[in-house]
Amino acid sequence: MWIDHWVAACLVPLAFWILLSGLDDLFIDLVYWLMGKKQPGSPAGAELDGVSERRIAILVPLWREDRVIAPMLRRNLSTLRYANYDVFVGVYPNDEGTAAAVAGVARDHPSVHMAVCPHDGPTSKGDCLNHAYAAMREREHAHGVRYRVVVTHDAEDLIHPDSLRLINWFSRRYQMVQVPVLPLPTAAREFTHGVYCDEFAEYQSKDIPVRRRLGGFLPSNGVGTGYARPALERLARERQGRPFDPECLTEDYETGYRLHALGFSQVFVPVRFDASGPVATREYFPRNFRAAIRQRGRWVAGIALQGWERHGWRTSWRQRYWFWRDRKGLMGNLLSPLANVLFLYGLASCLAAAGNGAVWHLGTCIPHWLRWTSGSTLVLSALQTGVRVATSARTYGLRFAAAAPLRMPWANIVNCAATLEGLRQFFGARSRRGALVWIKTEHIYPAQTGETG
Repeated sequence: MWIDHWVAACLVPLAFWILLSGLDDLFIDLVYWLMGKKQPGSPAGAELDGVSERRIAILVPLWREDRVIAPMLRRNLSTLRYANYDVFVGVYPNDEGTAAAVAGVARDHPSVHMAVCPHDGPTSKGDCLNHAYAAMREREHAHGVRYRVVVTHDAEDLIHPDSLRLINWFSRRYQMVQVPVLPLPTAAREFTHGVYCDEFAEYQSKDIPVRRRLGGFLPSNGVGTGYARPALERLARERQGRPFDPECLTEDYETGYRLHALGFSQVFVPVRFDASGPVATREYFPRNFRAAIRQRGRWVAGIALQGWERHGWRTSWRQRYWFWRDRKGLMGNLLSPLANVLFLYGLASCLAAAGNGAVWHLGTCIPHWLRWTSGSTLVLSALQTGVRVATSARTYGLRFAAAAPLRMPWANIVNCAATLEGLRQFFGARSRRGALVWIKTEHIYPAQTGETG
């Protein structure tokens, strides 16, 4: 059959790519198991209590978040076990609903301050953050205070009560502190959000600790990230007073890379658990296909494409490896659905031939060396599936994690579509000679759904 010859021909480059990527992932897995426990010690409650509270500024950039920002602010203001902080909320003059919601909270809470951008939006999260940062500096000059640490958060964040205490503790030694970020749990039937749960559980508990252990730069998660003032002031001097890159779709990733390149120390707070669950920033990520594509497409355009455009591979060999890890999805995400289809075709044709007592024709088209390569990729894929289940189970329980193998093919479809969307965004903007703009993600706060995670 002609289709068997076509499938065999496709298997040659596909198997080599999957083998290369699989060995890369296996390397990270091995380092995790050998060195993953050797992480910075997470302080106990008594240690946190013994550290004086340095003044912290929380920056929250907003665009059309009038439905979620008031409950987010009120809830977090009431639960944070920290006193010495202020919140600076960036809004646009053409977003009256969001401004009114923030003003309502500010009337009741003097620690909340609204920073109105001087121009209509949306521009970019980096631009909005810069104006919130400018409002923070104006308050410093007006009241004779100085914020020692700046923390970034989004409108949908469920901030852990100990988050600021942990950032305060670690920021004595590190100039960038990243608190873990984990999606809130949803029903197992929500495959799209389940993909976020599985991926973040693996990334936050395994990949990021290994990355730091091997000396790689830490990309900020954008939320739950604490920056020491000297670090942000250094960035601001390079950008005419703007610490966050206003032209970058993923200013958090860019900031993490730039700080590491400038020699500032970074730390990821290890994922640990208390009576309420993981000590992390929690939130709902997009729960439907279209919203996930929009958000992940922005990540692809910002991290993989803009990052490549800005920095190329001009760095040390060690950091080039992490560039490879961050960018290999440009190829892998596009090939994964094809790999799934070819696997199902091969399995179905093999079972059909066995059922009819016939020779498996596709098997005769595959040379021995390619069978060995394909078999190796199958073993590596099975190992990665086991790792995904294990890391997901640690955060969400075995019952939820048991469905991770079913969610992985769906994840391949989502990531493939997001990569195509990211390519469209990036090259569309470049063809128009325009800037990449802030692509809005619709947010839901737990109080709106009755879920608390």
